[in-house]
Amino acid sequence: MHGRLFQFDISEGLVMPFPSYFVLLLTGFLIATIIGAVWARRVGQNPDVIVDLGLAMVLAGIVGGRLLHVFADGQFWDYVHLCTDPSKVAWPITRQQCLSPEFAGTWDFAAKVCRPKETDCFAWAKFYAGGLAYYGGFAGASVAAWYLLKADRFPFWKAADMAGMVVPIGLGFGRLGCLLAGCCFGKPWSSSWAVTFPAGSPASEAEHRLGLLKTTMTESLPVHPTQLYESLASFAIAAFLILYLHGRKRYDGQIFLVFVAAYAALRFLIEFVRADDRGSLFGLSTSQLVGALLLGGAYYLHKKRSERIASALGAVPA
Repeated sequence: MHGRLFQFDISEGLVMPFPSYFVLLLTGFLIATIIGAVWARRVGQNPDVIVDLGLAMVLAGIVGGRLLHVFADGQFWDYVHLCTDPSKVAWPITRQQCLSPEFAGTWDFAAKVCRPKETDCFAWAKFYAGGLAYYGGFAGASVAAWYLLKADRFPFWKAADMAGMVVPIGLGFGRLGCLLAGCCFGKPWSSSWAVTFPAGSPASEAEHRLGLLKTTMTESLPVHPTQLYESLASFAIAAFLILYLHGRKRYDGQIFLVFVAAYAALRFLIEFVRADDRGSLFGLSTSQLVGALLLGGAYYLHKKRSERIASALGAVPA
C-alpha cells in the first residue's frame, strides 16, 4: 500500500504531498480528456471545448465527490466536532502515529485513541487528504458539463456519448489509486485471490474496531480486492462502449445511458462485498441507493429517446 506516491519538499517543514488516489484520478481524467479531444476533432467539433470541459468536470467532480463523502459516508459529525469540540473526535490509530508530525494529535490513555489538538473548521474541505465519493463527483461533473455545453452550443447528447466512453477509463485509474491508498477495501475472504493491507491501514483499523483483529499493528485479514473489481469493470465497460456500441448506437445519448446503467449495476453488486464505512439506509449503501435511482433514470431516458427516434422515422419502438 502506498498512500502517498511522492511529495515535494517546498521548504523546511513545508511539504506538498501527492496522494496515490488523487494522482491516479487526475491521470485518468487527463487520459480521458485527451481521448475526448481527439474524438471531437474526428466528428468535426471544436476539441478546445472538450479540454475546457475536462478541466471543469475535474474541479466540479472533486467538489461534488467531497460533499457527498462529508454528508453521506458516516463521518459528518467528526467534521462538525473538529470545528466545535475536538475532544469528541477519536482517531483509531496507534500512539506512535498519533504523536507523529502527520497527525500531531493528543493521545487519550483512558480511551486508547488519538484526539486532535486543535480545532479545524476546514477539515471537511481537504479533499487531498482522502475522501471522495464517486456519485457525488458524477453529479458535480454532470452539472458542470450541462452548463458549459449549453453555453458553447455543443451538441449535449453527442458529448454525453463521448463522456460515456472516457469516464470509465478515468474511473478505472482512480480505483487503482484506491488500491494503493488502501481505501474502499472489501470484506474478509478466504481465497488465493484475496489481498491483505499493512498494519495501520484503513482495513486493519476497521477490522480492529469490529473485533476481528486484536490490534491495528497487524496486517489486515485477507479481503476482497474490491478496488480491482471496480477498476476492471470500468475498463471493461469502456472497451465495450468504444469497440462495440460506438459504431452501432441507435441515437445520440445511448452510449452514455448504457454506461450509467452498466456501472450502476456492477457497482451495486460490488457494494455487497465492500467493508469500508460509506453510509447506509434500508440495508443498502448510499452508492446502492443512488445506483438504483440512476438505473431507473437511464431506463426512462432510453425509452423516451428511443420513442423519439422511432417517431421521427415513422416506426414503432422495440
